[in-house]
Formats: sequence, structure tokens, C-alpha cells
Amino acid sequence: MACCSNRANINDKTLETNNVSACCSSGFKLDVYNWLSDIPGVKNKKNLVEIRFKNTRKEYFENVNDLPIKEGDIVAVEASPGHDIGTISLIGELVYDQLRKNRINPERTQFKKVYRKAKDTDIEKWKQAVELEKPTMLRARQIAMDLKLNMKIGDIEFQGDKTKAIFYYIADERVDFRELIKKYADEFKIRIEMKQIGARQEAGRIGGIGPCGKELCCSKWMSSFVSVSTTAAREQELSLHPQKLAGQCGKLKCCLNFEVDVYRDAKKEFPNRSIPLETEDGTMYYVKTDVFKKILWYSYSKDSIVNLTPIEAKKVREIIQQNKKGEKPKITNKLNIPKEVDFLEVVGQESLTRFDNKKKPKKKKRFNKNNRYKGKNRNNNSKPRPKSSGSANKGGLV
Repeated sequence: MACCSNRANINDKTLETNNVSACCSSGFKLDVYNWLSDIPGVKNKKNLVEIRFKNTRKEYFENVNDLPIKEGDIVAVEASPGHDIGTISLIGELVYDQLRKNRINPERTQFKKVYRKAKDTDIEKWKQAVELEKPTMLRARQIAMDLKLNMKIGDIEFQGDKTKAIFYYIADERVDFRELIKKYADEFKIRIEMKQIGARQEAGRIGGIGPCGKELCCSKWMSSFVSVSTTAAREQELSLHPQKLAGQCGKLKCCLNFEVDVYRDAKKEFPNRSIPLETEDGTMYYVKTDVFKKILWYSYSKDSIVNLTPIEAKKVREIIQQNKKGEKPKITNKLNIPKEVDFLEVVGQESLTRFDNKKKPKKKKRFNKNNRYKGKNRNNNSKPRPKSSGSANKGGLV
């Protein structure tokens, strides 16, 4: 069964049964793999379940009636007001791990209830609500432009019973939308809930493919966003080009924070790079660093790269200590960077380049005007080369 905007597309065949199942959980955004699903007897105390709605919105509900539900089932849940339709994305003990991750105390939180498995009438009304989302969003944007409000309606999500809708908007400044809500209520005849999101949340809801070739982290698994600064790029020796560092949301890429701690730990063993090195050949200034190979590159010019020289971090520390004593060492043994291994024949394979050496073409024999061979070992008494006399005297001598 296909998914569109991470909302299950229910076909006619599915409507014939009450045991409705949506697409597999791997098709959802912010998916969590249930690695305890095949272990019998794993059940949480309150029988809590995680239910996915449109895009990245998910909430936690209590299965008070002990319904025989599983991941992928479409259920009707409690909402305020009325009821909503969602898809079960996680059950079992892992729901508590997600609650701890989102800092939700299960003992102090009053969870809403799971009413029942969705009936055919529930799904029909849910499908009608989903079809209203796009035209409603376009009309809502036009109303906001008519009121000259500095905001953007990024997405709209209807409740399963079509009595309420969530309007997700983006705004750089505070917006007074009291008049806007009145116009929306008169236009669409539903309850309106305005919810402000940031640029990163909008990218997560829309989704897409990142420059790495994979699905965006904000739509696949990342639910909390930490501020990203250019300091993380500097510590990883990355180019500070804004177009290379920015993601699809226009902000700095979240993945800049993934490996910055590893770089910080590795750089603790490095000497101070702001100290120039005094040698017999002249003063050397720091240019760049290869963190994991523990190599620092120095130049003999402060403003340009002249005689770029790689030096190990341990050797740089020794040179700094010698400079403090007034000594200027001579760098004779420069770093020998090993060549990358191309191919090793470890199990007796034949050479990979055995077909690369082509046979030399044979040289054509050359003849002079008298039809005599012009080679080195020519015979002076050799007879002239016979010529063809055409079709009439084929094979004859002239």
C-alpha cells in the first residue's frame, strides 16, 4: 500500500475489512525500529502506544480497552473535540524509551484513549478530510496575503472527523492573527488551531533528499533540534562557504554537530597552532590540519602558501620546546606520507592489469618506386613485386 505525504492511501479493497493496516512503519517519517517486536511477553504497564498522524506529528495514547492492535493498524483516538484518525507506529516497551527521550513522565501525564479500530465510515471521512488540505492551504495563504500579514502558511492538517484543523505557519516576527482566525472560521466553518514552526521543522514536514543522497535527518529520525554555529565547521576544517554549509531549510546543516565532539577530543593532543615555528630555513606558519592523521601543514610565508611542509604533531611540539630554549632546528627528515595501497595479490589472483598491455601492431612492409622492399635485410637480387592486371589478367605478371 502506497503512502502520500506519510498519510496512508486507503484503497477500496481495504475498506471491505475492519482490520485495516497502513503501509509498513519504514515508510513513515521519524520511524523507530521495534527491535523487541519478536520477543514474547514484552508489554508496558499502561499499555501505551505511539500513533502517527500527518508527517512528523505523533502522540502517545493509552489502550484502555486492551484492543488487539498491532503496528500499522488505523485507529480512532480521543481528540479535543471529537476524535482523530491515526496509524499505530510503535507498541510495547519501546514506547517508554520514546517518552524518556521526549522528556514525558508517564506517571504524571494523563494520556488520551484509543477508542477503537477505524471503521469504514471513519476512513471515508478521513479520506475526505485529507483531500481538503491542499485547497484549504492555498486559500488560507491568499487570505493571509490580503490581510498583509508577514507570515507563511506552511502546512494544514485536518482532524479525522473534519471538525478541526491545525494551521502550521512560519513567521520571523510576532503576528497578530486574531482577525485572521475569524476569517478562517467564517471561510472554512471549522475550529482553527494556529501552530508556529521554524524553518527546520518545516523541512522535516515537507521532507526531501539531502546532499549526502539520503533522506533528510529532520524528517527521518531527528525530533529535537540543537543550535548549529559556524564554530562546528571551523573545528572540522570545513570551508565556510554559506551555500555548502546550508541545508534545504536555509539554516546550517544539523549534521555539522554529529562529529564535532570527535574532532574536539582529537585536537586536545595537538599543540598550539597560533605559534610560528622558528627553523634554520626561516619562520613557518600554520596553514591546515589533518586531524585523524595527526599532521599539521606549515608554510614559510604568512600571507601565502610557500613550500607547504607536513609535520607530525609530536614533532611540532618538540620544535616549540626547542624554540623556547632559543634553538632553531633544521627540518631535514620531512614527513614521509605512505602511498595508498592499490592492490595486493594475497590469495594468488592474477594481475588486474594483465589485459592492459596490448600487443604492438605489426609494421607494414615498405616498397620503393621499382616495387622493391625497403627493409634493412633486403635482397638486392630480389625480383620486382608482381602487380595485378585487373579482372582480365588476374594473377598474371606484367
